[in-house]
Amino acid sequence: MSATDELTAELFTFFNDFSSWENSVIRSSDLSVSEAHAIEILGKHGPMNMKSLAQKLGVTTGTTTVTVDRLEKNEYAERQPVKEDRRVHLITLTTKGKRAFAEHHRYHSDLTEQILSALSTEESEQFLTILKKINAEAF
Repeated sequence: MSATDELTAELFTFFNDFSSWENSVIRSSDLSVSEAHAIEILGKHGPMNMKSLAQKLGVTTGTTTVTVDRLEKNEYAERQPVKEDRRVHLITLTTKGKRAFAEHHRYHSDLTEQILSALSTEESEQFLTILKKINAEAF
């Protein structure tokens, strides 16, 4: 098997395992995956307009609107008008949304600790450097 094929197989396994893990975490709440991702971004970056949220999610503003509508309906987020331009709204997390962010973020931190426990300190540093490079250049 070539190095590329071997890496592809390992990436596939990692992605499937990560997706299964994330789905099991989210299934224990009343959120969809897209809603949990929106909460994660809003919790990490703070209030933002629909266009910025859509860009960070990597989806269209139409898709983001549907997600934010559901978050608003379930009281995880709210739209707040911007005084300077009432056509623009900032999406903010409610208290319930902030609690969901903290819980979801804790799951991610626990998973990260689990991954790092399989690596030495040097390997952890290399892994972080490699991920930063991939995220900066590949996507």
